[in-house]
Amino acid sequence: MKITDVNAYLLGIPICTDELKTPWFWGNFNQIVVSVETDAGITGYGEAFGYGVPHATAAVINKTLKPMLLGEDPSQINMLQNKMYRQTHLFGRYGITTFAISGIDIALWDIAGKIAGLPLYRLFGGSPTDTVTAYARLVRYSDTEDVGPAVEHALDAGYTGVKLHQLDVESLELTRAIAGPKVQLMMDVNCAWTQEEALEKARQFAPYGLLWLEEPLWPPEDFKGMHRIQEQGGIPLGCGENACTEYQFHQILESGAAAYIQPSVVKVGGITEWRKIAALAEAYGVAIAPHSPYFGPGFLATAHLIAATPQADWLEHIYLFLERSVFKDFYGIQEGVFKLPQGPGLGLELDGEVMEKYRVKTES
Repeated sequence: MKITDVNAYLLGIPICTDELKTPWFWGNFNQIVVSVETDAGITGYGEAFGYGVPHATAAVINKTLKPMLLGEDPSQINMLQNKMYRQTHLFGRYGITTFAISGIDIALWDIAGKIAGLPLYRLFGGSPTDTVTAYARLVRYSDTEDVGPAVEHALDAGYTGVKLHQLDVESLELTRAIAGPKVQLMMDVNCAWTQEEALEKARQFAPYGLLWLEEPLWPPEDFKGMHRIQEQGGIPLGCGENACTEYQFHQILESGAAAYIQPSVVKVGGITEWRKIAALAEAYGVAIAPHSPYFGPGFLATAHLIAATPQADWLEHIYLFLERSVFKDFYGIQEGVFKLPQGPGLGLELDGEVMEKYRVKTES
């Protein structure tokens, strides 16, 4: 079997705001869907990270990685990943090039699952259950008064975990009052503070029983600073959504920076790299709560990986609603639980009509 074509498709699907107020910085929700076609008639699909830089990520796939892959055996996943890493390292080991490699790698694993006739979580060793628990990841609201309705909406939908993106203690206090003591709460502040500011905020947040406080520190690679905040702030930390490859995660784990690491399959180097990171986390006894605010193949890949990884939990669902799903027969999350599709590979096929309708033109 040989690879005959590789393409990145940039989609811009509108967000529905009738049911829930949902401010979003980039307007439409951008998704970069990757296809890898073979001469056996099997096509694998992946997803690459592209918030804010979708054209750049798509260009790396279409212009740089595609020529490396044409004519290669798609089953040689480790070899192909190593080839892509080595031939792009001059452009930077992390960031856009690794995002692009991630999308290719996910598509190659989708092909592997289709060849085997197994959903990915079974290909990875199986799971005692075919469901994963999801939490609602709210967007950041500029007005605290918008937080309460969003929290209530998520709770009414059956979620038992909610993550805020606010920066203030008032929003957290309000959320805990609405949610009660049994709902798990998380808070992601997107690398907002210095060490001293983060310590002060952690101490303010501590009484509200956060499961984790996510990436409080700028710069995010200050892992020693994260360790200090976790030791002195009285609250578990999560980090890793901005990290790439097992090497950066080894630094996180070695420094004791977090109680939860958060690899993003569309950013770290794909499924291959994610599984290496999971093995490291197991050795260090650290839990995995993956970063996955996506709606395409990256979402499905994350669900399969959680199911097959004992120390992984909590499927992140960015709590906004798109006009259409990229998948045929997508049934979504029900009562805070996602049921894994049982088709081979990622388990669902893309909807060609949606791909065509919402495709954003990129340079050919």
